[in-house]
Amino acid sequence: MAKKLLIRQKRSLIGEPERHKRTIRALGLGRPNWQVVHTDTPTIRGMIARVAHLVEVRPIEE
Repeated sequence: MAKKLLIRQKRSLIGEPERHKRTIRALGLGRPNWQVVHTDTPTIRGMIARVAHLVEVRPIEE
């Protein structure tokens, strides 16, 4: 079974580069404290790495 990640946006996008804003939107986030669940894939991990200062990531068991 594939691992899942709970991704929570912890900071606002105000003042962030457009590239970071697009990455956050692609993850399904947009406002502080919004949460989404994604499958742990290299693509998702790369997106998280780009905006690591804006999000909090926790593995979840399903």
